[in-house]
Amino acid sequence: MPAGSLRILQVLRAPVGGLFRHVADLTRELSSREHQVGIVVDTLANDAQTEDILKALEAHAALGIHRFPMPRLFGKGDLTTPFAVARLARQLDIDVIHGHGAKGGFYARLALYGRIRAKAFYTPHGGVLHYPASAYSGRLFHRIERALMGKTSAILFESAYAERTYSALIGHPSCRTAIVHNGLRPEEFEPVAAPSDAADFVFVGELRSLKGIFPLVEALATLPEARLVMAGDGPDRPALEARIDELGLSQRVRLVGSRPARHVFAMGRCVIVPSLAESLPYIVLEAAAAQLPVIATNVGGIPEIFGPAAPRLVPPGDAVALAGAMQGFLDGRAQANADMRQLLARVEAGFSLRHMADSIETLYRAA
Repeated sequence: MPAGSLRILQVLRAPVGGLFRHVADLTRELSSREHQVGIVVDTLANDAQTEDILKALEAHAALGIHRFPMPRLFGKGDLTTPFAVARLARQLDIDVIHGHGAKGGFYARLALYGRIRAKAFYTPHGGVLHYPASAYSGRLFHRIERALMGKTSAILFESAYAERTYSALIGHPSCRTAIVHNGLRPEEFEPVAAPSDAADFVFVGELRSLKGIFPLVEALATLPEARLVMAGDGPDRPALEARIDELGLSQRVRLVGSRPARHVFAMGRCVIVPSLAESLPYIVLEAAAAQLPVIATNVGGIPEIFGPAAPRLVPPGDAVALAGAMQGFLDGRAQANADMRQLLARVEAGFSLRHMADSIETLYRAA
């Protein structure tokens, strides 16, 4: 092993979504810097698609990809998996164990009770922050978080919003903290060109109410002839299809299923992110890097991406305001392109994979 390289174990539950995208990018980048990386994921949620995704990472995971049961809420795996992770960390002589999301964060820090020498890091990625203190599950998760603080070398928040929310729900961390924004790979800054028959707007995300899909189609209903492509799948797809029919939008809304974001960007001229809650969504960064205008809601860490342009963000759940922003794009393409250039410059300057990995690597070495 090269001098100065670290042996790192990344722990997460399900290899899907923005959390996994973050772990996959970080794994590839750390591997390119001659660190040895292993990955721990759930055995309970795997299917053919997730196996293909993990297989593509094998070449960058020199310490292997390991699977243990990680129930979404509470289950038998919560009693056995922390011990299994501790044994694995000892066998692999791990320096750094980094948990991602609520369950990954729990297991990474609980493993230290197995008297391993590794330092534990934790990135919430929303995770435990989505559980309200008014719910029993939320109070339980928050209590566990407070109990594990003493085992944590540092908590890495992907946004200042996540740090504020964590402090409000759980208390100000007693361990070291850092804000490390998500970052994009260099090739993601290549522009995506839309064909002449492209739709006016595109949405990419999970089809569930939290993503603002219902205010989105309600806003579209007030814009004559505007067309929308929606990519993704999720539990609220049947209800969404019913609402589209009810609004008479079947000829103007196209549901294309789950597809890579850049493929979908080529189907439209403006990306809509109408979420009711977020932390620091990759889709906003990806759309800006692809050089498409972005209309987004003022939630979570999205204002941190927009910076000085944050005042033009739309209130969440407000179909009228969303329709106004969409009409503004249709009526003012020159201004929309100027806004896009401003956002692109901000994302290029502060949201690169290299910057993200530099910050995380520095924290690892400091511990």
